[in-house]
Amino acid sequence: MRRSYRDVLSVVEFRAMWLAELQSVAGDQLARVALSVLVFNHTGSAALTGLTYALTFVPSLLGGVFLTGLADRFPRRELICWIDALRGCLVVLVAIPGMPFVVLCVLVAFVSLLQPVFKAAQIALLPDVLGEELFPTGMAVRSITVQSAQLAGFAGGGLLIAIFNPYVVLALDALTFFGSAVLIRTRLRPRPVVVRPGSARAPWRESFDLLFANRGTRTLVLMLWLMALVAVYEGMAAPYAAAFGGGSVVVGLILAADPFGSVVGVFLYSKLVPESRRPGLLGPFAVASAVPVALCLLRPGLVVSIVLFVLAGAFGTIVAMETTTALTTRVPEERRGQAIGMGNAGLTTATGISPLLAGILADRTSPTQAVGWFGLIGTVAAVALAVAWMSSSVDAGRAFADDEGEGGL
Repeated sequence: MRRSYRDVLSVVEFRAMWLAELQSVAGDQLARVALSVLVFNHTGSAALTGLTYALTFVPSLLGGVFLTGLADRFPRRELICWIDALRGCLVVLVAIPGMPFVVLCVLVAFVSLLQPVFKAAQIALLPDVLGEELFPTGMAVRSITVQSAQLAGFAGGGLLIAIFNPYVVLALDALTFFGSAVLIRTRLRPRPVVVRPGSARAPWRESFDLLFANRGTRTLVLMLWLMALVAVYEGMAAPYAAAFGGGSVVVGLILAADPFGSVVGVFLYSKLVPESRRPGLLGPFAVASAVPVALCLLRPGLVVSIVLFVLAGAFGTIVAMETTTALTTRVPEERRGQAIGMGNAGLTTATGISPLLAGILADRTSPTQAVGWFGLIGTVAAVALAVAWMSSSVDAGRAFADDEGEGGL
């Protein structure tokens, strides 16, 4: 039976989590725009501006590897509230006028460090809130929410900065964190920690083995990370637009292409594709997310490029959503937070690194060629992962059939 968005949103606890994430993600995007403007206005350095933007992503790797185990060791509702409250306090400090640049970088890095812990606890809590039947639809609602909030945050950030100033926008971001903490605290019921068996190994090492020892989960993780590398056009928006003589408006259109495609793609996918057919589409959709980016090697015009980025965003977000959903249901509940955290840490890190590598390549070739080469390499990798995923699915099916046969004797 296919579940509707109404079924999911009728769950009071999920509705609170949904509203909390909606405002937090929008606030984060506002803050990224505000930080970029604030640092560039005060330093006049594009390099320092890029460094500040990178600090909103890269420290997530450390948080994902070493801190997301907290989502399995402490009650997840309380952990979400404390992290949101702490991030709100850190952003309040960032919003103080005259904050030294080095201190600002440290504060931004700490906010980024805590993000994967929040996300790990949040996604690990969703199956408990929604149950197995509603969980896939809940992930679709969440994906649409995140992409819509990002789109609104990017668009609204520039407008709010023009009306007020970056400090006011950063203060609004802090308020979104406090509002999220209040919603989670008042609307979600407490749940005990799932006791896990003791082990001498570090939790992150156990989760690494859990994700990569099995071919199926390993393929899912690599597909998830590949989606960040393929979406390199977001980080290359400014030079890509400049290659065609476009200004800030064109940069905004390129940045909006991915979330717009994501919202439309996930909506149609969740409405039209039955859950039973979704695992089989992972491989083809991963390839479909990379091919449009590879076509940039042909140096299409701006209009065609934006259409290609919309398509890449649609297929890429669907793959990211489905791989995260599959990983969440495949790992044991007592390891769910750490496993999700490590997967998303790799995704966030790839999001930060891919524009850097593409920028180096673009200096030697051109922005369109750099983006296109990333797409071509991504296409080859996606084909390999699609074959691996098909093989792992066939092996899993054979193992299930053998088990059924043995049980019938």
